[in-house]
Amino acid sequence: MKWLYGVATLLVALWLIVTVRASGTESSAGAVFPTVDAVKVLATESGVPNAVTGLILRNRLYDTVFEVVVFSTAILGAKYLLTDEQPTASVAQFSDIPSIVLARVGATISALIAVELAIRGHLTPGGGFAAGVAGGTAIGLIAITASSTWMEQIYTQWRAAMWEKLSVVAFIGVAIVALAGWQLPTGELGALISGGWIPILNILVGIKVALGSWAAILIFIRYRGLL
Repeated sequence: MKWLYGVATLLVALWLIVTVRASGTESSAGAVFPTVDAVKVLATESGVPNAVTGLILRNRLYDTVFEVVVFSTAILGAKYLLTDEQPTASVAQFSDIPSIVLARVGATISALIAVELAIRGHLTPGGGFAAGVAGGTAIGLIAITASSTWMEQIYTQWRAAMWEKLSVVAFIGVAIVALAGWQLPTGELGALISGGWIPILNILVGIKVALGSWAAILIFIRYRGLL
């Protein structure tokens, strides 16, 4: 049956190519690619060059709020489901020096990328979710090279759980204000301080996702012994 799926895929691809070429000869370029105009309008209205970020944090902010809530619920669910289990006695980690050095260098690079994506995610490809994933990757690389006890001590000492909850509350609060119609000035298109609430929402999402990932990493290390 694999050859049948392959033939069907080729036929669909050929049909798309023929359709686009035919429409291109009958209409203008703007009609063939109507999304170009839509992207320009979206960037102008949101005040940020990154139209994807403008869409996520402005036009469909309702969906983004619930995405953040779903992520928070997933972390709480992992804690709830694994609470009754016994913590594992051994943790699988890197032990050779080259792997440890490479992992920590990678963690440093990921952390810097996370900061860049959070701060400039409204200007270039990136954003809060990508920043949080990069931050979580940095924490994961540290976790597989450092003591799990030390990781939990740092997590408790810096009150990461509290900051995670505050970032969620702050994100929802700012989102409600934005959805109510109270907007900050968009500023100059392409400037670092521009886009109204969008840069603030980006940073809050990045903090939430990174700290939530840290919590999930600690949970799975404690009860599974590995990431």
